[in-house]
Amino acid sequence: MNITEVRVKLTEAKKNRLQAFCSITIDNDFVVRDLKIIEGYKGAFVAMPSRKLADKCPKCNSKNHLRSRFCNDCGNKLDDKRALGESRDESKGKFKLYADTAHPINSKCRDEIEQKVLAAYKEEAEKAKEPGYKPPAMDIPDDIDYDEDNTNS
Repeated sequence: MNITEVRVKLTEAKKNRLQAFCSITIDNDFVVRDLKIIEGYKGAFVAMPSRKLADKCPKCNSKNHLRSRFCNDCGNKLDDKRALGESRDESKGKFKLYADTAHPINSKCRDEIEQKVLAAYKEEAEKAKEPGYKPPAMDIPDDIDYDEDNTNS
């Protein structure tokens, strides 16, 4: 695997832990978008693209996020304990509210992605300090709602 391009778009809110979004191109053939650079307690790290986990309302069969207390479509009160089932991550004792849509299979791949992405992030952060800085184009329309489930399932 050869990461041939990394694009970084810094976020506006510096008080937020989310520092930037980025995309990587692999072998000039395959793009992975929506990686996130997050400032953690031990420094910045790369979070893989993910989606919110959802289940269906028993009354109208509409999808709702696992933290929803009421159905987004019909207003039916949802069971507060429904997230206790399959969404529990036994290894950490937490509830899984998100699932990765793309992720490395081994630590070597993860390390390579993280090194290249964080290097590009640091470079972009330095460029952003210069007068007349213009952020790079990410080839993604600004009006996309990242939380919206656009699948036809």
